[in-house]
Amino acid sequence: MKTSDFDYDLPEELIAQTPLKDRAASKLLVVNRDRNTFEDKHFSELIDYLQPGDCLVLNNSKVLPARIYGKKADTGAKIEFLLHKQLQSDVWQVMARPGKRLKAGTVVEFDDFLKAEVLSKSEDGLINVRLKHEGSLFEILHKIGIMPLPPYIKKKLDDKDRYQTVYAKDEGSSAAPTAGLHFTEELMKKIELKGVKIVYVTLHVGLGTFLPVSEEDITQHIMHSEYYEITKQTADIINETKQSGHKIFAVGTTSVRTLETCARDNGGIIVAECRETDIFICPGFEFKITDALITNFHLPKSTLLMLISAFYSREKILDIYRYAVANKYRFFSFGDAMLLL
Repeated sequence: MKTSDFDYDLPEELIAQTPLKDRAASKLLVVNRDRNTFEDKHFSELIDYLQPGDCLVLNNSKVLPARIYGKKADTGAKIEFLLHKQLQSDVWQVMARPGKRLKAGTVVEFDDFLKAEVLSKSEDGLINVRLKHEGSLFEILHKIGIMPLPPYIKKKLDDKDRYQTVYAKDEGSSAAPTAGLHFTEELMKKIELKGVKIVYVTLHVGLGTFLPVSEEDITQHIMHSEYYEITKQTADIINETKQSGHKIFAVGTTSVRTLETCARDNGGIIVAECRETDIFICPGFEFKITDALITNFHLPKSTLLMLISAFYSREKILDIYRYAVANKYRFFSFGDAMLLL
């Protein structure tokens, strides 16, 4: 398939610029893959599609205020860094702007407590740097860093917690696992009281979320790797759910990529592990764990749109997207959601 096969027309006014006051008030387009039907609901009605014994899998990664501004120590030129991935204790991959003239040995100063030394450049344009800091790096980032909102969001976010899920725990993401932004603590309590098991995986979302597919032949696309963790308790609950004939509801494409990477490499079951994944899920992929998927509406020609097309079909997903556009659904990170049963 070609990247252009996953294109669709989206009016700019449907790109959600701000989150709704009530997280669970977003619209929910419920798609039944067996019946080839879909219906308009609200996210608060998600509970109606979950049954006692089912399992809801959430990504509890927390977004770092990963966008920081500094200047080159030698010239004073302004530099913007977007932290992408922690490679070692103080070695990070970053996206720099402007980055063309950053050479090995260049020092960038951010404040009195944080500096960065350029180590090397990658072929994909990312830069490896060593962060030199006094005190906790994460505490410094929370003082000087800015939430790394996607480039299609032009409005300032008044409450930075609205770009975090209510269950976010482990810091390390450069972007939010946005399907989870619709959940409230109240809705999660109702889901638990219904007898649905809620478990967490951790996948730190990297800048691959922002990067377009540059290859026209999608099989030539290479994903950036992302770090994930699955605990033994989570693995046991998911495996027991599958064995008992109940359903696994994955919240977001990051949860899907975590589950399906683990199952692919471990004989179709989930095990406790901490590792990297660069899995690229596109049409033709065989899902082993995910029975239902809760997700937002994704960018044209994106790997995320390709993933949900693999879960249903490209033609049907594009039909659904055209329906969503015609019915004024809100798109992307702060937009509405879809449930694929």
